Amino acid sequence: MLAIFKKEINQFFSSVTGYVAIILFLLANGLMLFVFPETSLLDTGYANLDPLFNLAPLIYLLLIPAITMRCFADEFKTGTMELLSTKPLTGWQIVMGKFWGSLLIVAISLFPTIVYYFAIKQLSVDNQLLDTGGIIGSYIGLLLLGATFTATGIWSSSLTNNAMIAFLIALFTCFILYNGFDAVSKIPAFSGGADYYLQMAGIKFHYASISRGVIDSRDIVYFISIIGLMLYLTKLSLQRKLWQNG
Repeated sequence: MLAIFKKEINQFFSSVTGYVAIILFLLANGLMLFVFPETSLLDTGYANLDPLFNLAPLIYLLLIPAITMRCFADEFKTGTMELLSTKPLTGWQIVMGKFWGSLLIVAISLFPTIVYYFAIKQLSVDNQLLDTGGIIGSYIGLLLLGATFTATGIWSSSLTNNAMIAFLIALFTCFILYNGFDAVSKIPAFSGGADYYLQMAGIKFHYASISRGVIDSRDIVYFISIIGLMLYLTKLSLQRKLWQNG
């Protein structure tokens, strides 16, 4: 699994695509948080990072599918997946190696945004204390969201040998999981009880809860369950494709 983990990291950073994806993520965050007046941290009137945690999920909808789209699609396209299956590796080791490698790349893209914390702290009136605990909780929520999108992207990549199709499947699935249930809950027919449970089925509800700085075990269990489900579906998809090709 460690070898696959290292291979995933090296493969991503061996081409300019990996660097461009992370740079664009940071550039998009920087423009939205400090330049565009509608979303600028400087115009909110409060020393907090709420705009970052509101905007990052939308940017992740594009970034993470771009990171994961080649995980298995390229392996099938080049025929190296069959070679991997002959090695002393279990299906779970292959899947988890891909998952942790991709998740580390997501974490690397998120790490530089810590600079925003110190920037806001310096720009605040009288260098006032920020809600550090709440910000840490929000970062945990964003990392869990990134892990969920990563698992979904890997599953999407296991369905096809075309990286662009894998990107589109991941983008659509992540969007439905994040925003779809919340949108459906607003239909008048579901008001009065069912709307709440529909919201709870979506990622947005649990991410918003953690982003307030409240670490609820129910939200943690939800994210871990979705991640586990997607990784399990990935393993089943790999077994099916290898059986068909075998």
